Amino acid sequence: MTADQAGPRDTTPAPAPGPAQTDPAPVVIIGAGPVGVTAALLLARRGIRTVILERHQDLYPLPRAVATDDEVRRILQAAGVGEEFDAIARPAKGLRLLDARHRVMAEFRRSEHGHHGYPQTSMFDQPELERLLRDALARSPECELRGGIEVTGVGPDTTGPVRVTYRDDDGEHHLWAEAVLGCDGAGSLTRDAIGAAWEDLRFEERWTVIDVRTKADVRCWEGVDQVCDPHRPATFMRVGEDRYRWEFRLQDGQQPVRELIAPWLSPSYDGDFEVVRETQYTFRARVADRWRSGRVLLLGDAAHLTPPFIGQGLCSGLRDAHNLTWKLARVLGQGGDERLLDTYESERKPHARHAIRLAVAMGWAMTGGQDGAAALRRRILAAACRIPGLSAAAGRDLSPPLAAGPLVRRRMRRSLVGTHCPQPWVVGLDGRRSRLDELLGDTFSVLTAAEPWPSLRALAHGLGVPAIPVTDLRDDGTLTAWLRAGRADAVLLRPDRVVMDIVPAGGHGFTDTVAWASLLHTTRSPHPSPRTVEKSLLRSATR
Repeated sequence: MTADQAGPRDTTPAPAPGPAQTDPAPVVIIGAGPVGVTAALLLARRGIRTVILERHQDLYPLPRAVATDDEVRRILQAAGVGEEFDAIARPAKGLRLLDARHRVMAEFRRSEHGHHGYPQTSMFDQPELERLLRDALARSPECELRGGIEVTGVGPDTTGPVRVTYRDDDGEHHLWAEAVLGCDGAGSLTRDAIGAAWEDLRFEERWTVIDVRTKADVRCWEGVDQVCDPHRPATFMRVGEDRYRWEFRLQDGQQPVRELIAPWLSPSYDGDFEVVRETQYTFRARVADRWRSGRVLLLGDAAHLTPPFIGQGLCSGLRDAHNLTWKLARVLGQGGDERLLDTYESERKPHARHAIRLAVAMGWAMTGGQDGAAALRRRILAAACRIPGLSAAAGRDLSPPLAAGPLVRRRMRRSLVGTHCPQPWVVGLDGRRSRLDELLGDTFSVLTAAEPWPSLRALAHGLGVPAIPVTDLRDDGTLTAWLRAGRADAVLLRPDRVVMDIVPAGGHGFTDTVAWASLLHTTRSPHPSPRTVEKSLLRSATR
């Protein structure tokens, strides 16, 4: 750990006498759900120590996600749990919209080979994900989890370390941190502490969620079914080998479980049937009006609430963690400008809002709402889905390119800038086959269509990153075709694999080096952690 990472500076104001003091931590994370733990693991891979404060002693008991996309699987890979998640994930075919008689109105297929190197949609059981995340946390010396405590205060917000107050069986304690990440859910104390308020995006419905385990031959298509019935809207999916989930909008006089799921499993079935969980939720669409105050930042449900109809609730939170952690690590440990943290909300909030609006639109299409225009909307939907190409377009990635900004130097309308680099399988100098991100490591990278020229090598050296001809990676041609289609001779990849800048075809340099170099403090060479150096297999050949 560098001196910059060792904790609060010597100018830290002394706390008032009273509650017990604990050792300082560079980053305190409030909430040990998947978003908070993933953030801790991503920071740990960059040498940043974290303390996670969690109310519960056991696994997070709040809403359980069952679907993820290929970008989020790539994020889990970056957090060091990709292979373990492969073992519990189940590829899904996509989404179908059914009418009240369960006839298919539209089908949105998802590929088993997505842009990020994984199936575009995968099903999983969230408690299993949480267990493997917690196991990885226990293996990481940079991470400390403190459970069974109640956080009672965050702040005051100053330019120096932030004070977090919490209570456990031994009394009240203060913890000082260089940054605080509020991953504490919809009822976030952190959100209140920074004075953020909800913006209501006008969707609220009560639903019941039923998880069942059975070896019965349940009628399904290995994807997600949305039943567009205004009287009984429902969602159904197969989660695992013998795990299924149903969701129904609540009505007065709710029916027993076996009656609700009769269209999928006959009530006469008398074999094994276990209701693992039956819970009622209020699905809401909201986004916080601010996500940051100084070094206190909101992630996941603390910053945005997404109805579950397109499976993006947890996904959006993990995207938050991936976007923020490399920037925070750069500020804390590598001299990055504080303005880097401003780009977190400006980049992530439009994406979160996009996902929420898509989910609300799907919810209204599925439920038909509760007004007299429901039947008309369903007929329009059915007609629209017969338009050639519309279903294919709707099945594309749910994460559009980032808008132009300090770390997205887009000068042309159709550009690779702001999009994610694909992740094919590649072969390193040692002959080992791996996914692209495993070879590149946890830092910036420069990929070139041909041998890098001297000025490009010098810039890469100043960043302390490799400049790699894609032909040296021995992939299946994906990267060469991607650069050619994007009319780029070279790309600068951020640690989250977003293209930050390009050298246009026939050009000699990146389009806007001055703008982003000042944020990264590239006037001095950064000092990457040993983990980063070890994981970049091409570094010695390309510096």
